[in-house]
Amino acid sequence: MHKWCLASRVSQLYGQTDTPYTMFNLQLIMYKYFNVILNYDRGAFGCSIINGEAGISLENSQSWYDEADMNVFCKELQQQIGLMIPDKFLEHYGWKQLQ
Repeated sequence: MHKWCLASRVSQLYGQTDTPYTMFNLQLIMYKYFNVILNYDRGAFGCSIINGEAGISLENSQSWYDEADMNVFCKELQQQIGLMIPDKFLEHYGWKQLQ
């Protein structure tokens, strides 16, 4: 797995069930800047930036877990999140070169 994908702090795991199917939500903080939800529901998964009560969906080419290349998923997630953060913030923490 790409080292920056889930390297941030996991702040909450909720909505998890295995019956009648597996689903869960994982809330994490990326780059000390965004709260992100990773949602897994019956094999499909994706991420959203938390924006109040709604989420801003992030595109990804790896939407089905059983077919996904997690390195690609994490790289795409890192790139999308990094593009939304000011360069000065990324430079301050030494993350700019990872983009």
